[in-house]
Amino acid sequence: MLTGTALIIVFVLAIATLIVAIARWKVHPFLAIMGISLVLAVVIGLPLTDIPQIIGKGFASIFTSIGIVIILGTLIGLILEKTGAAVRLADATIRTVGERHPQLAVMIIGWIVSIPVFCDSGFIIINPIRKWLSKKSGFSSVTLTLALSAGLFASHVFIPPTPGPIAAAGLVGLENNLLMVIATGVLISIVPLTAAYFYATYIGKKIKSMEELDVLQISDVYQEQQLPSTVASLTPILLPILLMAGGSVASFTHMEGWMGELLIFLGKPIIALTAGLLSALPLLFSAKRGSELYELTQESLKTSGPIIFITAAGSVLGQVIVEAGFVQYIQENATGLSALGLLFPFLISTILKTSQGSSTVAMTTTAGMMGLFTSDASLMAALGMTTPLDATLVVMSIAAGGMTVSHANDSYFWVVTNFGGLTPQQGYKTQTMMTLLMGLSTMVVLMLLSCFL
Repeated sequence: MLTGTALIIVFVLAIATLIVAIARWKVHPFLAIMGISLVLAVVIGLPLTDIPQIIGKGFASIFTSIGIVIILGTLIGLILEKTGAAVRLADATIRTVGERHPQLAVMIIGWIVSIPVFCDSGFIIINPIRKWLSKKSGFSSVTLTLALSAGLFASHVFIPPTPGPIAAAGLVGLENNLLMVIATGVLISIVPLTAAYFYATYIGKKIKSMEELDVLQISDVYQEQQLPSTVASLTPILLPILLMAGGSVASFTHMEGWMGELLIFLGKPIIALTAGLLSALPLLFSAKRGSELYELTQESLKTSGPIIFITAAGSVLGQVIVEAGFVQYIQENATGLSALGLLFPFLISTILKTSQGSSTVAMTTTAGMMGLFTSDASLMAALGMTTPLDATLVVMSIAAGGMTVSHANDSYFWVVTNFGGLTPQQGYKTQTMMTLLMGLSTMVVLMLLSCFL
């Protein structure tokens, strides 16, 4: 089996070929990712008898994680759209923030929502509001898609209690200094959000999404009917968020007893979104559209199906990379790069994020490699990071790498592009480029801070 430099070269060639196949040769993402995954598995020398199992393991992991979440979230979104609830929420948001900066509104909403909620789930939940904000404000759908994506992504990687930053903090020895990590994450996240705000505004003027053309053609039928109340419209979105937040708090505080078990159970995304769906059903019946539930369910399955399968294909590629020993190779050769200071954990996290797609995996793996800041035998000591503040900056640099970059093997990439009406080619110009700018801008600021702190 290939190891060392040869493994790195083959991986880089595989990713380059994947991008070219999707963006230039117009190969369907599912076929491109699955094909590259299979060829890569064979070329790097994985046992032929193990390859089908590896592919199956990677593919199935999506169905046990976010597959059902995507279906439930899509159905909730359709109900909000068909009953006029999304219109009501869009109007309320515009009245609160103002019509001149709707991209700031969805960015802030996403940033808040993703503190307790995974960004994939958060995007699906908030997407109906984003769509109707685009219609009501006349703002670019692409701009609002990226603004929402950035808001969700920033808090997802920088602010506990999401799994990535809270695990990274614990792995470097900051489990008793989480308040410092949270406060620093809140402040540091302003940097990538600022970069994303300007880039989203810029690129939104140059790219038109498929959805945007449809949005411009939507009639004003909802102006002629009684819209649901703001509270009723908000409940299907707010209820899952509150339940998932409660589950995060229970896990974070190690709450015991039946109350802790109940909160953790209700906080699971599948259960929380099921509750959100149940709370959305009264909207249908109050709008006298209860008989359309079957058709809406069918439509949601048709919409979510391609997203789930493409996302699963990306998971296959990530699984092949893991089985190839890529992560292990990085761990074994990390010492030679330790002279880079804060740039070192950023680079490792970036490589892992780009290679296997998961920000959480990239962050936890990198943090595990760094070790405790209190240990003389750790990479933290080799980097001279021996205080809680030093360790906090390391966690922030790991988080910056964990968002660099979102592309074809990242489930979030497909959630954003598909729900935002973007083609894969447009996704590379928007989501991928934006996450690159977010990560790099954050790292520049962190390097400057390290000179003074």
